[in-house]
Amino acid sequence: MPKKKKIVVKIGSSLLANSERLTLRYAFMNGLMSDLAQLQKEGYDIILTSSGSVALGLNMIGKRPEDAGIMDKQAAAACGQPLLMNAYRQVASEHGMDVGQMLVTAGDMEERRRFLNIKNTMSRLFESDIMPIINENDSVATHDLRVGDNDRLSAKVAQMIEADVLIILTSVEGLYDRDPSDPNAKFIAEVKDVSEHLESTTGVSTLGSGGMLTKMQAASMAQNAGVETIIADGIIERPVSSVLKNERRYTRCLVTGKTASPLKVWLSNRLQVSGTLVVSSEVAASVIAGDCGITRADVISIQGDFTKGDVLHVYDEQGTEVARGLTNFSSEETMLMARHIDMPIEDVIGYKTKSDIIAAANMLVLAGNHLLLDAPEEDQRIVVPL
Repeated sequence: MPKKKKIVVKIGSSLLANSERLTLRYAFMNGLMSDLAQLQKEGYDIILTSSGSVALGLNMIGKRPEDAGIMDKQAAAACGQPLLMNAYRQVASEHGMDVGQMLVTAGDMEERRRFLNIKNTMSRLFESDIMPIINENDSVATHDLRVGDNDRLSAKVAQMIEADVLIILTSVEGLYDRDPSDPNAKFIAEVKDVSEHLESTTGVSTLGSGGMLTKMQAASMAQNAGVETIIADGIIERPVSSVLKNERRYTRCLVTGKTASPLKVWLSNRLQVSGTLVVSSEVAASVIAGDCGITRADVISIQGDFTKGDVLHVYDEQGTEVARGLTNFSSEETMLMARHIDMPIEDVIGYKTKSDIIAAANMLVLAGNHLLLDAPEEDQRIVVPL
């Protein structure tokens, strides 16, 4: 039996909800689900990443998008999510489709065990020809726990299931070299290196939490994971299949170069920091060259309360992030070992080990096209006196 193609489709709030009345656009939803139902019959496994819960719930709590604070949006999401899923279920059933709901937070996507549990759930839904509909759990996620927008969430989902293509449907045809309202703006049909366009994309819609910048960030994350991204206008007949069959204009973000292993792809596209290590410039250069892991003698300072198996972000002394990797020790153990490098490890932490703080095999060196995170602003705890 031939392997099914897997696609992730992302729908923004501006496509789903009327910006003035904050009600569902049923005509759009019906056209979308009709299209996806036909693609499912043609052998595609489809995941729909859908915004819209906050926009739909604002009316119920008496708020407008421009006036809503974080608690308003959390309450609106709690009200709007049942409305959104009920509408999807009803429209999908008219086209012979079954759908399932999955609500996730950044913590779910960035803790390895939960990440794999979500992946396994999706695989089981595919086996039963049920289309997962995924949204960030906005009713419980705070700023610190959010993926940040459904563009990047869709990229993390595409990475998770090793999708063939990520399709981001929006209110414009694709990427331009400047604001599309500028008469001199030029359409960009193909992008080889997404990072070259991150600086030129700004602007946020009234209903959504992201603009073209977050779409290009999502494309960068997908590109690093070996997933092609398409950015296209969603208000059109057969919005997904018309793109897959190359029947209209859109922006295609190509996959170039060799794709890393699933573990290293997961390491590369993280949006939260469990903990950080600062190493010397000399050690950073060796890490970049792929010559070594990070030992206790290499650590200048640490930050964060982390446990064994968490992902640490590694910075050089200038504050540039150079790598990410799975730690073999907790923050307390790391601190003790780095402070007492003249003592045997078993005397410091109570058991014998030859493990590095981060083994080379469990570390990803960040290239220029990865989304880098700035070093934390708070003072770091100095481990080894300078």
